[in-house]
Amino acid sequence: MLTAVCAMRCSLKYFRSISKSAMDSGYQQANVVILPSHLAKDFEAFCRSNPAPLPLLYGSQSGETSCPPLAKQADIRTDISQYCVYQEGRLVETVSSLQNYITQPSSRTASEQPVCQWSDMVCFYLGCSFGFEGRLKKAGVPVRNVEQGRNVSMYRTSVPCIPTGVFSCPLVVSMRPIPAGLLDTAVEVTHIKPQAHGAPLHIGDPALLGIQDLSRPDYGERVELQPGDVSVFWACGVTAIEAILSSKPSLAFSHSPGCMFLTDLPDSASSSPITSVELNPDLTPLCFLVSHNPLFYSLASKKAVAKIRQLETIIGEDPGERGIRALFLQDELLRSCLALSHSSSVAITTGFPTHYMHSPPDETDGPPGAIAIATMLLSLGKQVTLVTDRRALEMNQAIINEAVRTGVLKTTIPLVTFEDTGPDSALHFLCHHGDPSKPRYDHLVAIERSGRAEDGNYYNMRGVNIKHLVDPIDDLFIAAKDIAGITTTGIGDGGNELGMGKVKEKVKSLMPNGNLIACVVPADYAITAGVSNWGGYAVACGLYLLHTCPSHQRYLKKGLGLENASPQEQLQDWTANLPSVDKEESILSTLVHFGIRSGKTAHLAMEVDGLTFHPTHSDIITRLVEITVGSATCNP
Repeated sequence: MLTAVCAMRCSLKYFRSISKSAMDSGYQQANVVILPSHLAKDFEAFCRSNPAPLPLLYGSQSGETSCPPLAKQADIRTDISQYCVYQEGRLVETVSSLQNYITQPSSRTASEQPVCQWSDMVCFYLGCSFGFEGRLKKAGVPVRNVEQGRNVSMYRTSVPCIPTGVFSCPLVVSMRPIPAGLLDTAVEVTHIKPQAHGAPLHIGDPALLGIQDLSRPDYGERVELQPGDVSVFWACGVTAIEAILSSKPSLAFSHSPGCMFLTDLPDSASSSPITSVELNPDLTPLCFLVSHNPLFYSLASKKAVAKIRQLETIIGEDPGERGIRALFLQDELLRSCLALSHSSSVAITTGFPTHYMHSPPDETDGPPGAIAIATMLLSLGKQVTLVTDRRALEMNQAIINEAVRTGVLKTTIPLVTFEDTGPDSALHFLCHHGDPSKPRYDHLVAIERSGRAEDGNYYNMRGVNIKHLVDPIDDLFIAAKDIAGITTTGIGDGGNELGMGKVKEKVKSLMPNGNLIACVVPADYAITAGVSNWGGYAVACGLYLLHTCPSHQRYLKKGLGLENASPQEQLQDWTANLPSVDKEESILSTLVHFGIRSGKTAHLAMEVDGLTFHPTHSDIITRLVEITVGSATCNP
């Protein structure tokens, strides 16, 4: 006797494309790919290597027409409303049944279409994002494609899947417009459905995926964004169709995009492990806006976010009683770390010549933090460049060389200067051939770097003008505001540092000499710390936390590659490149050796901003690393 579900399958057979009826059917749906058996092993490995677009629910035996774990009474040859037929990697037709392709060859003439021995075919059933649309609606998230009565929009991206065997193809994504205020809800609802593609892989500007025109989807139909909506992209099982097209099997079949296979499995949290899974709530991703130009959001787990917020609290301590807490902005550290995690080429600048009466005039705050950030970025595979003043070029090169010799740095870092030689100097420095569409860097970081005041001068905290000792590196941050794809971070502890223009009004009203010394050049993110070096240490720790966060790593890698694939050697390298008491004491000793003095006292001693390395700075470093990796590894 047919079950109620089997009867529903029959009744839905001819209208199971994306429609309100399909979404509300209450049963999980699946993408289907049917391949010759000699390709089955490669395709299964391809799915395992690309789990987000190709979540494998079931792989049949050769010749099997049913799929017992998903639908016991099914016949895959007839139970999809529309199939695609491919020959030699070309879509040749769509049909409502595969029966004509599996008739015995002896009953056909040579002029007729190719047929297959069904006993030599293997069916793959893959998770489908339609499986979470009902949940989105139930959570109060509008499903625009359903509202508009259209199939979901699907796009071929410029992101390559991980190739396996004969299979290699670009990632395909589906797009659903989501109101900005409901992004966290949409992420959380879909995160618990990993077998229905899970959480989004990209939120924001489609051009970052190589999608140039949202109005022209490669599959499905155009879905209109409403005011306040953000484009949200999920991995899509249509990636499997691209795999067929690229591998060119002699004969293959798939569902037609939008016409899914309806399983027997109720779409409920407790019904089956393929509809949803029990996940650690600490790993639920949260969504954060990282960039306005281009529009881009990133994800990180609740656990990672909580730890980075703990780091932010620690570096906000103010043992020097400078009143720095008044400048604090929540989550600037987190957002900066997210942006840096997505970066590929970072320029870092530091240098505050507060001691104009000494040679060198620089202070011990800034360089250690800059090197800590650079060390972690290099460990993560980023390109790093240090930007310095011409007067300090030789000294800073010697400091870098010594840091390499002592093992604080694994390798030397390019050191460059910037000169204002004309109106386009900053543009040519930041972009290849001065072309704003070809930025040389995607993130600029200033840590304890003299910042330009409202009158165009540069002041130390005592209100002394030190402009004659400062190159106009501020111009790079000003120019970066108008170059899409370059994000900026400023780290400071007094308000007169480059990037602190974001909080200039607070500096003017709350900090000593604020009206005079306040930097007016803003950064996208202004990280305030009791000592700027601490901000650099926290950035390094935050990057480590993000790169060991499964939710963020999945988003960073677009759901491609084997899950939990970071080799132990890589994790050990990241850990070894965190700040440590030994390394920071070593670099501070190097600075003192070169005659660089404490900022507040001008002492040529093991102190920063008048605070001795032991116990103040060493204690901060220990606590930051304990939060990051635990007390067992506080001095790697």
